[in-house]
Amino acid sequence: MFRESFRPTYLRILLWSFILIWVLLGINPVYRSDWFLENILVLLGVPFVLYVHRKWPLSNLSYTFIFLFLTLHSIGAHYTYSEVPFGQWISDRMGWQRNHFDRMVHFLWGFLIAMPIFEILNRRVRGRRRAIVFFTLSVIVLVGVLYEFMEWAAALVVAPEAGTAFLGTQGDEWDAQKDLLLNLLGGVASLVFLPEVLRESRDINR
Repeated sequence: MFRESFRPTYLRILLWSFILIWVLLGINPVYRSDWFLENILVLLGVPFVLYVHRKWPLSNLSYTFIFLFLTLHSIGAHYTYSEVPFGQWISDRMGWQRNHFDRMVHFLWGFLIAMPIFEILNRRVRGRRRAIVFFTLSVIVLVGVLYEFMEWAAALVVAPEAGTAFLGTQGDEWDAQKDLLLNLLGGVASLVFLPEVLRESRDINR
């Protein structure tokens, strides 16, 4: 099912499932001001996905990946990334001082979103695969940089009192740089370990 080209019913199921999850996670979040800031991504991202869908419907796999990423982000928004219980549970068992849930989601941003970006570029840019892979990784890193700027600006201007929780640096002065590196590594891992899926995506809706 996931490798098939787009099916409207499947997208509607994902959309309404995400809306339900988002609403439930919006009930009594740990820090309401941080929840509002984190959901800037959702409020921009979901309409953008729907806009792209009208022009270039993606595969079921890409929509599934987008759904998974937005769900993980919504969990991070509910608890704040530095206080997600699952991340703390892993840290306790590994002996880590830091909650690494945010690191995992930054890696998965690259891993999960590389597929939709690849599909879009593959349809719009009829070039060699190497060029499409390069531009896919470039978009992943660029969006990551823009998000880091958005975090800084929002924390500074919109809600300074929620800045620490929103930025989630947890005392690491190199947090932004590490996040961007994980974005890139996630994208590279996706393009390396999903070669068969990527080959099939080149034939979708041709």
